[in-house]
Amino acid sequence: MFAELTTRMIRTIQDAAKRLTGAARRKFEAQVAVDYCQGSPRKAETIFGWGRVTVQTGLDELQTGIPRNHRHSDRGRRKAEDKLPQLEEDIRRLLEPQSQIDPKFQSTFLFTRATGQAVWEALRLNRDVYSPEDLPSVRTMRRVMNRSGFRLRRVQKAKPAKKIPETDALFEHVGRAHLRSDQEDDCLRISIDAKAKVKLGDFSRGGKSRGSQPKKACDHDMGPEALLVPFGILETEIAQFMVVFGRSRETSDFIVDCLQLWWDERKAVYSHIRKLQIDLDNGPELASNRTQFIKRMIQFADQAGLTIELVYYPPYHSKYNSVERCWGILEQHWNGAILDSLDTVLAWTRSMTWKGVSPLVRFLDKTYEKGVRLSKKAFRSFSDRLKRSKLLPKWSVTIGPLVAEPS
Repeated sequence: MFAELTTRMIRTIQDAAKRLTGAARRKFEAQVAVDYCQGSPRKAETIFGWGRVTVQTGLDELQTGIPRNHRHSDRGRRKAEDKLPQLEEDIRRLLEPQSQIDPKFQSTFLFTRATGQAVWEALRLNRDVYSPEDLPSVRTMRRVMNRSGFRLRRVQKAKPAKKIPETDALFEHVGRAHLRSDQEDDCLRISIDAKAKVKLGDFSRGGKSRGSQPKKACDHDMGPEALLVPFGILETEIAQFMVVFGRSRETSDFIVDCLQLWWDERKAVYSHIRKLQIDLDNGPELASNRTQFIKRMIQFADQAGLTIELVYYPPYHSKYNSVERCWGILEQHWNGAILDSLDTVLAWTRSMTWKGVSPLVRFLDKTYEKGVRLSKKAFRSFSDRLKRSKLLPKWSVTIGPLVAEPS
């Protein structure tokens, strides 16, 4: 009978058996053993490589017509939840309300991190239900928590609204404002924004630099020697970028002082300018309802003799502000450097370019206090100087300079 089977036929039969599982496979192997091996499980094992015990089981099933139920799922150790039916419910009562409920235990679970050890300790206190011998191990407790859906999860930040009802109208307003400034010869458009604070120290910043040996940095980014606050001003038409570093805080006073510093240096270049259009985002320190910011901007307009138009981008869309691209180039430029001193930061910033133009880099060594604001009564005189858009009053504000009356 062996001669009737060629090598190719054997491979075909073996491949067919591999495609089957359970009782169907046993039935197939048993039928092959009957047809080609005189019903011998040992011969089927020799020719086809199948287990003879499995083939014999298939022969028995083929003869009786009743497949065996091996009940693989019932094998092994029982789960802790099966041994202790109340366990899963008690864990759920402890964890589901975020540790506020004490299911008949003698201690509160409030302000307790929901670890496997903490749950095990809490359940152990309920001796009426659980004896120390009955409770599973802490490791098993963690597995029960995972199976019940209480896995380790990161604390999620609330997702910001990606779009407000005024978003489309704001983009249209920004586009019209830019077109208008491009057509006015005496109007200069700038884009302003602050960058994330820069830590001074031997810190790795996730970048790469070429060298025979890698640069050495601290193993933890803790305890910086100082923090620098970068503020950027981009003259959009000629791509001139100015970066002002502060050592204090990003406040309304710091922002306007940076603008004043920039104008004092650049006003000779723009002697013909009578209007300044400023693109900015919706940061809290430069919002149009920030009393100290509006007060300082009015003072800046009066001192410079400029009409200032504040053009706000829609909330959550500050990435469209032109100066944001400059920050991206700067981050790529110095990301492999060790920024361990003020001079290093200033030198790296000076060596970058934006559209082929090197930036102007300044340092403003002044201390600023947080939370400076005006009362409603004090702000009223400044609020009367503002010209707000009727359709977008929060995001379109014009400040006219105070014209001195002729004597």
